[in-house]
Amino acid sequence: MDTIKLKTNIKCAGCLAKVTPHLNEIAGEYNWRVDLQDARKTLTVVSGSSESEIIASVKEAGFEAERV
Repeated sequence: MDTIKLKTNIKCAGCLAKVTPHLNEIAGEYNWRVDLQDARKTLTVVSGSSESEIIASVKEAGFEAERV
């Protein structure tokens, strides 16, 4: 399992609630987190999913993600 860190535009609890089902499906419920205190709103994923799959899942939820 790899650890992937991505900069996102997920800014608040409402945004987090919107992206949660997408990330749970691709990475698993307890395999990701978004640091809302960090200025980059870093998404950290520990999963067997690829970076491109995770980015696509975040975009499907209506948000942006890019490599840190």
